[in-house]
Amino acid sequence: IIGVRNARKALLKACLDPVKTIRDAELRGDYTARLALLEETKSLPFAAVWRYYCWKNGIAEGGQWLEEIRKYEENITFKR
Repeated sequence: IIGVRNARKALLKACLDPVKTIRDAELRGDYTARLALLEETKSLPFAAVWRYYCWKNGIAEGGQWLEEIRKYEENITFKR
């Protein structure tokens, strides 16, 4: 579960990052713009988009999903 959630987050983040703009700046040799854009991506509201994705898809967010995993482990996995 942890791996799947992280893979989804990585794909979502990749979709949100302005990759084309960063790539264009690099191809132009404008490394200042590339660095500035890379720094800006660090403060994009990724967490808000992730929370909305979880809400929209009925997926537990934050630490809530960890409690669901613990219940599953206790009731299913540990009884095997």
